[in-house]
Amino acid sequence: MAKEIGKKLIAQNKKGRHDYFIDEVFEAGLVLVGTEVKSLRAGRATLTDGYGMIQDGEIYLSGVHIPEYNEGSWTNHEPRRNRKLLMSKREINRLIGTLKESGLTLIPLSLYFKDGKAKVEIALARGKKAHDKRATLMEKQANREIDRELSHRSTGKSSRGKSKRNED
Repeated sequence: MAKEIGKKLIAQNKKGRHDYFIDEVFEAGLVLVGTEVKSLRAGRATLTDGYGMIQDGEIYLSGVHIPEYNEGSWTNHEPRRNRKLLMSKREINRLIGTLKESGLTLIPLSLYFKDGKAKVEIALARGKKAHDKRATLMEKQANREIDRELSHRSTGKSSRGKSKRNED
């Protein structure tokens, strides 16, 4: 079997960027059992309820759902078990110190294979209030309209669908 190279995305937590202000992003490896890897290779995982927690000076990913492998037998894994994250001791100590600050949490943003190894992108995040979410949504929509108008102007069309030559 040829060695995998590159990055293959398995799952993304789109709601994470909507519900939180992202301060810093880290890449970490995962400690997995065989049937979890096979289930991930089939592209099955859910990150929406996931979060990172500190236990005995180590960081664990909790709440991430990796469904049981269909072809597995009694060796199948528990779908929502805590999974240890593999990071350098310096990064872990820095995260522990930062997480003691109130209002910060660790959330998973994406799960992927990088050169054949399962990795998770976790973020140090601060929760958004309802008005922050609305403001972000309105800003995103305004930027989309500005881009659309600039695109129409560069092609010679107005925003109403007529070309500039027909308006004269």
